[in-house]
Amino acid sequence: MVEKSHAVRLAAIYFLVTIFCCSVSLAAAPSKTLIRNAALLITMDPAVGASDLGARVGADVLIENDKIAAVGQYLDDAGAQVIDASGMIVMPGFIDTHNHLWQSLIRGCGTNQELLGWLNACVLPLFNPGIAVTRSEAYAGVRLSTLDLISTGVTTTVEWCHAFTPEFVRGDIQALTDSGMRFVFAYLGRNDPAVINDMRLVKQTLIDPNPRAAFQVASHPASALRQDVKAMASLARELGVKHHVHLLEHFTDRNEHMFEVLAEADALGPDLLGAHGIHLIDEEISKLAAHDVRILHNPLSNMRLASGVIRLPELKHAGVQVGLGLDGGANDTSDMFSNMRAALGLQRAKALRADVFPTVAEVLRMATVDGAKLLGLFERLGSLTPGKQADLIILNPQTVNFAPRSDWLSQIVFNGQPRNVEWVFVAGQPLKKQGKLVGVNPALIVSAAQNASERIQRDLDPKAETQKTPSGYGKLLSEILKKK
Repeated sequence: MVEKSHAVRLAAIYFLVTIFCCSVSLAAAPSKTLIRNAALLITMDPAVGASDLGARVGADVLIENDKIAAVGQYLDDAGAQVIDASGMIVMPGFIDTHNHLWQSLIRGCGTNQELLGWLNACVLPLFNPGIAVTRSEAYAGVRLSTLDLISTGVTTTVEWCHAFTPEFVRGDIQALTDSGMRFVFAYLGRNDPAVINDMRLVKQTLIDPNPRAAFQVASHPASALRQDVKAMASLARELGVKHHVHLLEHFTDRNEHMFEVLAEADALGPDLLGAHGIHLIDEEISKLAAHDVRILHNPLSNMRLASGVIRLPELKHAGVQVGLGLDGGANDTSDMFSNMRAALGLQRAKALRADVFPTVAEVLRMATVDGAKLLGLFERLGSLTPGKQADLIILNPQTVNFAPRSDWLSQIVFNGQPRNVEWVFVAGQPLKKQGKLVGVNPALIVSAAQNASERIQRDLDPKAETQKTPSGYGKLLSEILKKK
């Protein structure tokens, strides 16, 4: 066991005090905000605008408190803060369906490794209690990631939490709460009464009271973890929440009998979310469709870790719902524009054709409304429909990377960058305003994350990156959890 030095313990106390004293401080937003005269409004609601994207030209959006009150032209601005959106694009905020936000602390780790080598070098050692990520370090890493997500226009994120310790869990949730973002917290559990009780407690006390938060149960479907998966599937049914797993991300996962494990746990169904789903065969795609299991696609991560290319056209043809995820430090960026480009580009490169799924319009839907649907949040999120939550972004296309105007829908995907995101609203509250993050000092967050990252780098085994690639994630995780 590696012991932290006295200096490192003092540093941990320092950034606990620094970060928790510097959580986001948002001034009360006006009860009414009118976004006036958007050059292009993409509502993602065909009943509100034209085509599947619900597009409108020269339109207004009225926000009252936390909801979209109206969409139209020449809306009454009495008592409202008015934002001039002339020349701008307004659309729903992006929905990130799968992430590990603490992993900002291991950016740059294992860059010469494929998935299993990266896990062995950068993630799995941190289950060791002697070097586990502390509460304050978790806060710093997650808070840094939330700033990155907000910068790129993500308004909802799903945090698949490794739950190294109960204190880690609480640091993670505190950072998400302080961010002002909407979030879903997926707690990695196992067949242990103490863990299960803590999961119930976290949901009841930290998630349910927060109108911007939701809860999921997480597990890993591998042969050696059958009892854990059964326990988590049962808990998900008890709590009435989604069950979120990693599914056939690596070719060695084919040896883990994942579908058999999930079937034994009675987990196959519309409440099952499968991250990645790269190495699916035809029979399994049909099974996903028959049970309405949803897939969370993470193209940038899959490229970085040499995991493979998902069979998106086949999933679409079978009727499987697919959303986009950013996947933590395996991706090293929170840029949803790059994620959309990769999702589209990988399929074109594989098919040697441009007329394959997803098209530009389809990948825009995957990043917004489709994510809301598969998460079970469509009644509240995903489109700029009056009555839904006011989670939206305003893009400035008059920049050197985006202009001149030709086909703005295509340019969002092919030219968009985080710099184009001028405003970000969550529940009617601005988190980014005129290109600047609101109510937070990013430099303090970066400093705390740097200290945490340096401690982790010292404690990780530098030889791990040169060791032989392990044979499978399920076996490794099983052995680690048995020691806890």
